Amino acid sequence: MKEERTGKERETDGRKADGFFARVYAIVKEVPPGKVATYGQIAALAGAPRMARQVGYALHVNPEPGVIPCHRIVNREGRLAPAFAFGGSDVQAALLAGEGVETADGYVVDLDSRLWDGVPEAEKTVSR
Repeated sequence: MKEERTGKERETDGRKADGFFARVYAIVKEVPPGKVATYGQIAALAGAPRMARQVGYALHVNPEPGVIPCHRIVNREGRLAPAFAFGGSDVQAALLAGEGVETADGYVVDLDSRLWDGVPEAEKTVSR
């Protein structure tokens, strides 16, 4: 259901079809298999560097599980989400392992080797 009281269209259930959530979903779709990004990194790429928590909320209400790979997003220390929206840390770890991303010490990803550089693959092939 949509409201238009303020002149701006928004979803009344808290999820925005446009704006910040849409930018988050578009950016997360760019994270390639075998790499991870942090909530803060996604927030910064979306133009709102102080909104890492809101990135987490956007991913928690992911409208397209399996299409938007929210399992590739970890915290700033590389830790998996303890309440991963689709089954917990074990499921997130299994999804990442299926892409070659190993976790250690209580579900931590090595950010030195697995952090995405933030450049979409399409841009990398064009610039070469």
